[in-house]
Amino acid sequence: MQRDLISSNLLECQGALVAVTNLITPDLVSTVSTQVIGLLDHNSEPVRKKAIVALHRLHQLSPDAVTKEELVDKLRKSLCDRDPSVMGSTLNCIEAMARVDVRPFKDLVPSLVSVLKQICERRLPSEYDYHRIPAPWMQMKIVRILSVIGKNDSQSSEGMYEVLADCLRKADEAGINASNAIVYECIRCITTIYPNPVLLDAAGASISRFLSSRNQNLKYLGVTGLASIVERHPKYAADHQLAVIECLEDKDETLLRKTLDLLYRMTNPVNVEFITDRLLHFLRGSTDPYMKKDLTGKICTIAERYAPNNAWYVRTITELFKIGGDMVDPAVATNLMSLIAEGTGNEDDDEEADMVLRKQAVELYVSILGNNPNRMSRVLVETLAWVLGEYGYLSSNMTLDAIIDSMCTLLESGNIAKIGGGAATTRRLVLSAVMKMVAQYGSCPASAAKCIDDYTKSQDPDTQRRCLEFMAMLTTAPYLLGEVFPVDASLEDVEVDVNLSFLNGLVSEAVSNGARPYQKPDDDDDDDDVYGGGAAASGASAFKMTPYEKPSEKTFGQGQMHGLGSTSMGPAGAANVALPPGGAMNAPGGGVTPVAAAQPATDGLTLRSTANVWGKKPAAAPAPMAPATNSFATSTNSFANSSTINSPTSSSGYGGSSGGYGGSSSYGGYGQPAAAPAAPEKTAEQIQKEKMAAALFGGISATQPPAPPPPPAATPVIATPQGQWGAKPTAPAPPTQITPAAPVPAPAPVVAAAPAPEVDLLGFDAPATTTTTSSVDMLAPTLMMDEPVAPAPVAPPAPEPAAPPPPPAAPVDPFADAGLLDGVTQTSLPSFALDSAKFEFGGSPITPLAINTPQFGERWGSCPSTHPISVPSSANVNTLSKFMALCEKAGLHKVEEIMATNEGIAACMAGGGSAVALVHGKISPLGGGTARVDVTVKSTDPSLSQGLSLYLQNMIR
Repeated sequence: MQRDLISSNLLECQGALVAVTNLITPDLVSTVSTQVIGLLDHNSEPVRKKAIVALHRLHQLSPDAVTKEELVDKLRKSLCDRDPSVMGSTLNCIEAMARVDVRPFKDLVPSLVSVLKQICERRLPSEYDYHRIPAPWMQMKIVRILSVIGKNDSQSSEGMYEVLADCLRKADEAGINASNAIVYECIRCITTIYPNPVLLDAAGASISRFLSSRNQNLKYLGVTGLASIVERHPKYAADHQLAVIECLEDKDETLLRKTLDLLYRMTNPVNVEFITDRLLHFLRGSTDPYMKKDLTGKICTIAERYAPNNAWYVRTITELFKIGGDMVDPAVATNLMSLIAEGTGNEDDDEEADMVLRKQAVELYVSILGNNPNRMSRVLVETLAWVLGEYGYLSSNMTLDAIIDSMCTLLESGNIAKIGGGAATTRRLVLSAVMKMVAQYGSCPASAAKCIDDYTKSQDPDTQRRCLEFMAMLTTAPYLLGEVFPVDASLEDVEVDVNLSFLNGLVSEAVSNGARPYQKPDDDDDDDDVYGGGAAASGASAFKMTPYEKPSEKTFGQGQMHGLGSTSMGPAGAANVALPPGGAMNAPGGGVTPVAAAQPATDGLTLRSTANVWGKKPAAAPAPMAPATNSFATSTNSFANSSTINSPTSSSGYGGSSGGYGGSSSYGGYGQPAAAPAAPEKTAEQIQKEKMAAALFGGISATQPPAPPPPPAATPVIATPQGQWGAKPTAPAPPTQITPAAPVPAPAPVVAAAPAPEVDLLGFDAPATTTTTSSVDMLAPTLMMDEPVAPAPVAPPAPEPAAPPPPPAAPVDPFADAGLLDGVTQTSLPSFALDSAKFEFGGSPITPLAINTPQFGERWGSCPSTHPISVPSSANVNTLSKFMALCEKAGLHKVEEIMATNEGIAACMAGGGSAVALVHGKISPLGGGTARVDVTVKSTDPSLSQGLSLYLQNMIR
């Protein structure tokens, strides 16, 4: 293999590289790594392509022999290879490594954007086209890499917005299978990276086209794309209600599964009951074990997360036990029993409400007693036994002795039907329940006595011991049953005397009568075997105790098993005793430790002064464009200048008259307003589907107006870079004046007092626009909230002797501090004044979360995302009352004001309850009418906590 790697024969060399990726073991990596690295500079393109794949495989086998730093450096160089096939192989390796650790590739965004742009502009040779689509697999690979890099990274996402929009538009216009695959990858990328409203609207339009198609494959893509976008932006699902209902009734099982996954993702506290019923309905009719397992897990998750009340949760989980009990995690049954025993878990709540919940649970399980034991799952039988054993006396539909008779009948039939799958633990729990109910009843019915007597001859030692102990206690010491089997004592702590101090009197009496005290033997053979003492310690052993040399491969030894024991459940039941019901106890909560975010790398990839080897070479370089203003149509942006210069009538730019985001023909030809057809009469089937859609999409407003447009940022005017595969100029041409295209009309400002019209969520019915003197970047990254716009610069007025006092300083804009709003001349609208703006997340205002202080404390530890902010000096918010008033204006619920420490807490929720945010603020007066404000924002959604913290910081300043 080493000889073939250095062979001059191309076939031998390529065959050796293929063998390296399949035959080399980790201990042989160092023997061939040097030769493989040398082949990265081979003259043959197929050899270089296979060499980069082989080197990546060697790194996977032995990261010490081929380090990550060395491989990343080679990948950077191969990405600039003049052959597209080598670049394509490099993209595969970059994606695999970025999914493990994305930090070394954070700075590759400009390079990947440049590659994708040139592919979309057909700079590659024609042999890379597939059905007239330029290199579709390379496009999809680059888009997937960009989605990994841009996830939760606004800075990296900012550089890829424009090329993603261009790639999505061109692929959507083609309308064939290869382009549909690119559109789907763009949708996934847009919903993964830091959100941008314009791109989300474009993705929503593509999803709408997929869902309306008659092709089942395109419907599947549409449902999958809708599932990816609905988690963070639920408003886009409201436009496709009837399409989702039709997919639920489709005969295609694959499409049905994906639609059920969509229902799971769009669940909220409003529609949880309807969606859970639909999932249970499909679970009843399913015969696929995988689908049943998946649906069972999803039902458990949404029931625990969005249950409207405890009684509904008990009914739902019990129904799940009846349908798919064998698929349910045992922890779910444990949580259900804890809920019934603890109740609400809050000491301030009324104990009567907890008793009502227990009574409802008892009546529910009493109704199940008459079911066929063959159809009762193990988890259902065990839960039933526990509930009736603890609280059977609460039943009003069946007397306690009748319940005991039914349980005994269940045990007797279980011998034949193998109740609970024939597990011995299930029979033990049912016997324990019978014993507890005997203690509650006060006497032992004949059926219970016969059943317990029969099991004293059981082959299971544990079951036999339980029954013998209970019979002995029942006949000789019935007065102990009340202490051994207390009522409603499942949450009480059991006191265990590990020192057995209650035997001290017996031991003292025996010693006084002449018994010898216990002394531990000096030499214990068992201890020698376990700890290596005795003869082995004295060196008399014949075994060789010198350790073996470290093996080259991992070996598996045989360990000792000690400390094994048996667990048994204490006997239950009581006779001739009448006991009152007891109380419940609380259970503590837990917390989640957030994970530290990865730091991006600082290395960069320079593509300047790189030879242009792809595409046709023109005779002369294009004439430079005249300086332009902030308009997209006149900008010499690298994504627009080639089409503007070479073809003045081109409409592929982002600000052109057609095909762009601001043009009159809207997006991809789908924005033409059509004449409204006459509304047909609705059939009974359509009305039924609309009712189902209304229940399914509860909590998601279809007519809710979208969030106001984000603060625009000026498009910087930059020179066209020398592309890697662009045309190479041979001689400079004299500068000529280029007539710029017509500027993009901007929408007229909206009057605050006018009533809000019905808004199209996908932006198809855009109103007429008028020309303005400034142009803004619609693809700039924006927070999902109302952000104040920096005022236009105005010349200072001449000083006057009686000038009024200057207005307070404008709030500090973090985007302006970062230089993202340089050149913006748009003024603030009166309707979005800072003191009246409410925070919005995902296009919808946040909702106050009405909770008390203990509930706030319980939720505080379960929020993984934390964003602290600190304002050293604030004159606007200098008291605690002003801070709480600010929180209420923003849309939060005031939980409590702690005047003694100048602290306050507030809470809110967003996305129909899918995300929760908690705010804690502390005011430290500084004197002079100012105060230091420290705020901590915690949330279950990182985007919500980050946006809310920035919003509060601006408002406080």
